[in-house]
Amino acid sequence: MYGSDSASEDLERTAFRKAEKKYKLYYQDTYRTPKKKKQPKPVDLSEVLDFKSILISHNQNAELPSGIAPVRCGLDRPVFSIENRPGFYFIPGALTIEQQCQWIKESLTSFPQPPNRTNHNAFYGSINDLFIAAKERKILVAKENSNSECNPSVSNRDVQGWKFFEEHETSSKGNSRKSISASVLLRKLRWSTLGLQFEWSKRNYDVSLPHKKIPDTLCQLAKKLAAPAMPSSEDFQPEAAIVNYFGLGDMLGGHLDDMEADWSKPIVSMSLGCKAIFLLGGKLREDPPLAMFLRSGDVVLMAGEARECFHGVPRIFTDTENAEIVPLEQQFSHEDDSSFLEYIQTSRININIRQVF
Repeated sequence: MYGSDSASEDLERTAFRKAEKKYKLYYQDTYRTPKKKKQPKPVDLSEVLDFKSILISHNQNAELPSGIAPVRCGLDRPVFSIENRPGFYFIPGALTIEQQCQWIKESLTSFPQPPNRTNHNAFYGSINDLFIAAKERKILVAKENSNSECNPSVSNRDVQGWKFFEEHETSSKGNSRKSISASVLLRKLRWSTLGLQFEWSKRNYDVSLPHKKIPDTLCQLAKKLAAPAMPSSEDFQPEAAIVNYFGLGDMLGGHLDDMEADWSKPIVSMSLGCKAIFLLGGKLREDPPLAMFLRSGDVVLMAGEARECFHGVPRIFTDTENAEIVPLEQQFSHEDDSSFLEYIQTSRININIRQVF
């Protein structure tokens, strides 16, 4: 009976969902040994495309796996395409280690700053200097109005704001006050938006929302990286970016990025931190996806037909053997960078830059 139920569920699952389940992080059954650290279940990675190895082979003997082709363009490093996914480009190691560290720092300190929005806005409102507050072990405490002080049942929407306090100060605020540590908030940071702000509830860009322009340095880098996917007569115009933050066990389900006006323009996607598996499907969830590794410094472009393909991230690797962040650890070895190192050793950051109009 159980076998037939499982088979029925398997038939209902799409090819993309099956691939997500295959690569998702699961743990060994450890209920008999509660004192032991949970161990991840082994996963078969033999079918995952490895563009790092492909690049090494290409440099050594100009050989490429079937279906992978080099792209001739003005970029100063190799670019690869996948023959049955037109509009998709993979640039292994596109970012120098210095660039990776620069954008990790910006992603944690500058990009979540108001008026840029984050996933915390809906509950806590705008939060200033979250990364600094986490580094200083501060606590975010609700500033309650007189009604909520008298009535504990008043909802969070009636709370008039939140403020960071030192740990030793929070004991004097009373146990009834709502609070959360900045370090927990930092770990719960899932996205921030740059440039034109994306309205998640309506799934569109709200040009009326206050915003800062994308930093010029990031714009120029994105324009350069977008070149393989752009006609020679046109320039990529970065107008918005979404920064995704991944921790242990996090995943990004299969989806389309379809809210921009012109799908011929690429999404420029930069990977930072721990290695991940990226799934690139077809135009239907029933199409079997290709799995590939994304390492810190890799860049992916999705333009044209590739914009119509489902894609997602079912897993990141945070263990020492598979995370592959030794160069970052060496670069972040200075004491002043210890907080960045602590974060990125168990995290992945993805910056994806778009031309909206």
